[in-house]
Amino acid sequence: MQRKWILPWTVLVTALALPAAGAPGRYAITAERVAAAVSNSGTQISADQVTMLANVVANVADPQLKVKSIDRAGNERAIARMECAVSRQCLPFVVALRVSAEPAAAISRTASFVPARPAAPIVRSGEAAKLQLEGPHVHITLSVICLENGAAGQTIRVTTHDRHLSYRVRVMEDGTLEGRL
Repeated sequence: MQRKWILPWTVLVTALALPAAGAPGRYAITAERVAAAVSNSGTQISADQVTMLANVVANVADPQLKVKSIDRAGNERAIARMECAVSRQCLPFVVALRVSAEPAAAISRTASFVPARPAAPIVRSGEAAKLQLEGPHVHITLSVICLENGAAGQTIRVTTHDRHLSYRVRVMEDGTLEGRL
C-alpha cells in the first residue's frame, strides 16, 4: 500500500526542486547589469533606478548588453529597450527607469523621446500611405494601409493592401513612412 504513494511523492518533490535549481545554461540578467549598460550608453543611472519588468535570462554568464532606445514615459519614468550585443545570447527586453524630471540630465542626447502629450496624427488608421523601404542596395516604395494613427517621429504598424505582409515603420513630417528591410 505504501509503495503506491512513493512514486507520486518522488515526482512531486523532484518537480518542486527543479525550478529552484534553475535551468542549466540560463543566467539571469540583473538590474545591476542593465544599469551598467545604460550608464555606458551615456545616461548615468544606478541599479536601484532600474525596474525589471520580467525575469530575463541569457544563455551565457556575462552577455554584453546594449541599449536600443530610451523613451520617456512621464516626468520621472522612462522605458529602455535592451538587447544582447550578440542576438542569440538573449531575447530583446524592456525595463522601466526612474529618472529625474530634467530630461537633459537623465536621458542622453542620442535617446529617442515620446512626447508627454501626443502630437496630432499625420496618418490615421485605415488610410492609404506610401512606404519607402530601404535596404543595403535597394530602395522600394509601396502603397500600404495604416493600422494605427501616427504623428511625426512615431513608429506605427502598416500592412500591404492584400494584408499578407506587415511592417513597423516611422512616420515622417511629410506623411510618408520609412522602414528598413
